[in-house]
Amino acid sequence: MMSAIVEISGVSKSFTIPSVRRDTVREHALDMFRRRPQERLQVLRDVSFEMRRGESLGIMGRNGSGKSTLLKILSGIYAADSGSVVVRGAVTPILELGVGWNPNLNAIDNIELLGTVMGLSLRALRAARDEILAFADLERFAQLELRHYSSGMAARLAYAVAFRAVREVLILDEIFAVGDASFKQRCEEKYRELHRSGRSLLLVSHNPRLIGEFCDRALLLEHGRIVLDAPGTQVGERYLSMLTDTEAARAS
Repeated sequence: MMSAIVEISGVSKSFTIPSVRRDTVREHALDMFRRRPQERLQVLRDVSFEMRRGESLGIMGRNGSGKSTLLKILSGIYAADSGSVVVRGAVTPILELGVGWNPNLNAIDNIELLGTVMGLSLRALRAARDEILAFADLERFAQLELRHYSSGMAARLAYAVAFRAVREVLILDEIFAVGDASFKQRCEEKYRELHRSGRSLLLVSHNPRLIGEFCDRALLLEHGRIVLDAPGTQVGERYLSMLTDTEAARAS
């Protein structure tokens, strides 16, 4: 039995949001002098699970189910309101593309900038620079400032750096939705390679095929709770069924 590298126990998280809409300048001005009504939005509710060392774990759920919040708690970006989070290894998260970039620097400088943030040394990054650019298929644009990159080009560069910087736990949010068919294939091959090497991988996707093919096990979130913890194919089927039931209810 593989030991747990991630242990989540009873984790809950909520956010405070304004409950009154302001449409006019007068309403905005008045709100400066009075207390604004607020409400609590409960995003995660008593979430518990373990991720085994070397496991590829998938997470599925409709928009608003709490997936992104859970990933940010695992990555140390958010603190949980209650419960415990134990991660026994260094985490490399890729959650929001573009975070850490400097648009006025070229690709080479940004590789060094983002790579050092992810924990790589400058020496290692400079040695791997050509491989990173080749993986992202951006050799011709190495000297181009990132503000001239398309969103797809910037995404490919971010993932190429992340795959080089991966430590013990890699968290990926919808990676296989980025880039053209050739880049997606390279990402899939790299994912399999990391899995074979014993890395612990956490993959969020809305694609049941990917979860079934790449994940040993998966979680299905709904309204901030885990409603299913099962093999990836089973979770993918349940997710599709959930979407179908929702569409049928709307049509009726």
